[in-house]
Amino acid sequence: MSRALPILLALATAAVCAGANAQSTSREPAFPTRPVRIVVPFTAGSATDIIARVVGPKLSERWGRPVVIDNRPSAGGIIAFSIVAEAAPDGHTLLVTGSNFAGSVALFAGKLPFDPIKDFSGITQFATTPLVLVVGPSLGVKTVKELIALAREKKGQLNFASTGIGSGPHYGAELFKLAAGIGAVHVPYRGSPETLTDVMSGRVQFVLSPVLAATPLIRSGRVLALGVTTIERAPALPEVPTIAEAGLPNFEYQGWYGMLAPGRTPRPIVNLLNADAGRVLDLPESRERITGLGAAVKRSTPEAFDKLVHEEIATRTKVWKAAGVKAE
Repeated sequence: MSRALPILLALATAAVCAGANAQSTSREPAFPTRPVRIVVPFTAGSATDIIARVVGPKLSERWGRPVVIDNRPSAGGIIAFSIVAEAAPDGHTLLVTGSNFAGSVALFAGKLPFDPIKDFSGITQFATTPLVLVVGPSLGVKTVKELIALAREKKGQLNFASTGIGSGPHYGAELFKLAAGIGAVHVPYRGSPETLTDVMSGRVQFVLSPVLAATPLIRSGRVLALGVTTIERAPALPEVPTIAEAGLPNFEYQGWYGMLAPGRTPRPIVNLLNADAGRVLDLPESRERITGLGAAVKRSTPEAFDKLVHEEIATRTKVWKAAGVKAE
C-alpha cells in the first residue's frame, strides 16, 4: 500500500491538472471588458445604420456593457473601414456595413490604406435586402420602361443618387444602366435619407435605394417605387413589380448587411461575437423589425461571411470595369 500511494497521488494530481486545463480551454474569453464601438459607414437613418441600431442595443443588454454606434460617412466608406482595420484586434471596435464594403474596396483597389482581405475578419451576415428603384412624383414616369425611355430621350441628362462612390446603390444603378443601355450622371451622397430627400424634391431623378430606407416614404406616397432588384417581389412591397418583370428580363441584384472585426481578432472572440449576434438576430423582436422594413434575416458562420465578401469584391471589380467607373 505504501508503494502504491505515490502512484495514486501522481495519478490524482494529473487528473486534476487535466480537468483544470480542459476547463480553461473551454471557457469563453472575458469579453467585452469595456464599451464596444460599432462603426457605421453611413449617416444616421440610413439602411446600414438601422440594422446596426437593431443589433447594437440588444448586444449591450446581453453583455452588460455600452455599445456605441459611431457614424463615419465619407469617401465611400473608406474612412470607416480604415478606423476598424487599424483598431486593436480585441473585438471592442467592430464594423457594421452593407455590401458597399465590397463595392468600395473593389473600386479603390490599389489606393487603400489597408488590405481588405487580411485586415478584416467576418463575424456574421445579418440580412439580405433588395434595392428598390424610386423616382419623385414630379418626374412624370410611373414604370421602369417609362424611365428607360426618358433616359434615352434625354441622352445622359438624368441624374441618379447613391449613398456614396462604390456603395450598393451606386453598384445597383450601374448594373441597371448597363442592362437598360442608358446613360445617367452619378451624384453621391452620405446616406440614404439624403438621397431620398433629393429624389423627392426633383434635384436628382432616381435612386436604387435600400428597401429598409425607402419603404416608409413609398408607403406615404412621397416617392414612387418602380421596381425591386431581386428575382422575386419584396415581402415588404408586394405590390411593386421586380425590375425583371417590369421590362429588364433576368435583372437581379441583392444587397447584404453584416459585421466585421479587425483581421487579427482572436478566433475565440470572433466565435463569441458570431454566437451572440446570432442570438440577437434570432429574437422575435429583432426579426420582426428587420423583416418589417423589407430585409430578410440571414445569419452565417464567420467563414461563410468571409467567403461572401471575398467573392463579392471580385465580382464588383469586373462590373466597375465594364461600366467604366473609376475611383474619383
